[in-house]
Amino acid sequence: MINIGDLNNLKVVRRAEFGYYLDAGTGNTSDDVLLPMKSTLGRALNIDDEVEAFVYRDSSDRLISTLKKPLAKVGDLAYLKVVDMTTIGSFVEIGLERDVLVPFKEENYSLETGRKYLFYIYLDKTGRIAATTFVDKYLYDTDSYNIDDEVEGTVYGIQTNGTVMVAIDDIYRGVILRNENYMNITPGDRLKARVKKYYEDGKMDLTVRKPRLEERDVVEEQILEYLKNSDGSMPYNDKSSPDDIKKVFKTSKNAFKRALGGLMKSDLILQNEEGTRLK
Repeated sequence: MINIGDLNNLKVVRRAEFGYYLDAGTGNTSDDVLLPMKSTLGRALNIDDEVEAFVYRDSSDRLISTLKKPLAKVGDLAYLKVVDMTTIGSFVEIGLERDVLVPFKEENYSLETGRKYLFYIYLDKTGRIAATTFVDKYLYDTDSYNIDDEVEGTVYGIQTNGTVMVAIDDIYRGVILRNENYMNITPGDRLKARVKKYYEDGKMDLTVRKPRLEERDVVEEQILEYLKNSDGSMPYNDKSSPDDIKKVFKTSKNAFKRALGGLMKSDLILQNEEGTRLK
């Protein structure tokens, strides 16, 4: 039984000028799978040799095989690059001669050529390998991380309320609520975050903000750098709007105020109604 889109242990049963044929196990030679010479990785094979070959369908819908290891197999979640956009969908690269289609109906958000996103690889109704960005149902919940652990993941969606969906290690579900995100995040982004807590449904609650004291130090450096590049003054102070602070300094109003307070305590800045300046 051939598993399309997967690695199969198959026996070489005959040779042709353009490659080898592998036994499909049906007893019918017309079902034998072609292994093109260019896909043998330079190996010289003999009849009855057993090889581990990846099987897929070529552009003519025929089964074909390769000894190359793909970047992803059917059933895998994988971070893959979009290489083409067509009238039927996008194509992602999996390291083989033929790229994999992402049908338009399987695009949960707009894809861009040259960018990478998290995909789930599956077989469509015709037995062709395909990919989807609807990956949530293939992720798992876990409580194996400790609170405040730093984790890495891939953004796989942003809800209408601003909640960012993150696949931690491309395996586990996590979310970043809108009030914990002061970055311009888009699907496909790889990011680091900290575990805040666990929800009852098993999801991890994450934040891209650093611990309070560390965050204050970082924002203080941002403010000083901004002032030095702006002739020692800026129109922002502890009365500035949260939206302005988020846009310019990528942080919360509270974190900005704590940083201003720390700089004033260190006698490095002065504030007035017009803004803030270096002393």
